[in-house]
Amino acid sequence: MAEVQEVSPGRGELEWETPLYRTALAQFEQALPHADIEDFVAERLRYPERALVVSVPVHLDSGKLRVQHSSVLGPTKGGVRYDMEVTLGECAALAMWMTWKCALLRLPYGGAKGGLRCSPKDLSPAELQKLTRRFTAELLPIIGPQADIPAPDMATNEQTMAWMMDTYSMQAGHAVPEIVTGKPIALGGSLFRHEATGAGVVMVIARACQRLGWRLGEQRCVVQGFGNVGGVAAGELHDQGAKVVAVSDLSGGVHDERGLDIPALRSFAEEHGSLAGYEGGERVTNEELLELPCDILALAAREDQVTGENAGRIKAKLIAEGANGPTSLEGDAILADRGIVVLPDVLTNAGGVTVSYFEWVQDLGRLFWSRAEIRAKLADQLGDAFDRVWRLADEQGISLRSAALVSGIREVAGALTSRGIYP
Repeated sequence: MAEVQEVSPGRGELEWETPLYRTALAQFEQALPHADIEDFVAERLRYPERALVVSVPVHLDSGKLRVQHSSVLGPTKGGVRYDMEVTLGECAALAMWMTWKCALLRLPYGGAKGGLRCSPKDLSPAELQKLTRRFTAELLPIIGPQADIPAPDMATNEQTMAWMMDTYSMQAGHAVPEIVTGKPIALGGSLFRHEATGAGVVMVIARACQRLGWRLGEQRCVVQGFGNVGGVAAGELHDQGAKVVAVSDLSGGVHDERGLDIPALRSFAEEHGSLAGYEGGERVTNEELLELPCDILALAAREDQVTGENAGRIKAKLIAEGANGPTSLEGDAILADRGIVVLPDVLTNAGGVTVSYFEWVQDLGRLFWSRAEIRAKLADQLGDAFDRVWRLADEQGISLRSAALVSGIREVAGALTSRGIYP
């Protein structure tokens, strides 16, 4: 049998070599010794299968990116973000994490990520629509209901997905709702999709509390981020009786040891666009918020929030990663040394992609489920994944992050080994 060699570009030459991608790759390398997979499989999974970079000349020259990490298990799946800091390395890292996340939840997807390098706050709705439609047109060769299915992410929303769906459908000659997820309900969107990520974070926290012998209703919680993930998570924690003592968004944080009125905060943020000006508690910075005494710290903002510089000052007993990559490698090591339990992002924020999968299935079948059915299905899916991760971590004496990655890597590696390499 001829020897199979994987040809990969030199690591120094990779355009996606950025700090975030190096973090994703380092996590993969740390999990490998526990995954027991073949060398050629590991090499195949270190790098994305495909990256498309195009220019979108609508009033301004904006770079557009789409990275597909692995299509071994099925079509690739991942969000689209509009941000001036979008890079190929960031998209590659997020696509890799999405691969492990989908595999861990046993969804028939691989990971992808896309982004448009622009400043959305400086663009009118008409300009955003033109950019989105041109962006979608440029992606037509690689997206499709059985190839790559975009979803909303940073600074994109249901309207963005509606424009993408319409642009694709105009080329197909008929409505194709299953081309994207996170759409308006009227276009085939799913009930509970908006709340899924934040609600899923709390489902995982509740499962961890059960394992640790804690009562969730007795815990003091801090939530960094008060948008679609953090705001929903704070509301869910409040509804389950936990005391949310601090929350924050880009404008800073609000702190009250007696517990915050989360419904009032959410109403204020919806009316004013942020927490700026809210007078129902003590104002704190986002940096100060991370170091407040609490039982549970939910990180639902951006990457690299807990680092080697501040991890030693974190006072939480449990950290839940609602955002992607909020804990650096150095921060992770310090938290582990201090015995602080970390619920990793590839498990904890998987509620969004899981309900996106439910949306895709509903669109393909043109048969839709109730909110209660979807919430129950999500709880079952996350509960099964959590139990497998907890059991593996216990059996092998590794962190929950490593266990989650190993579980995902094994699923992809098993499929890749069975399929082999074509031709």
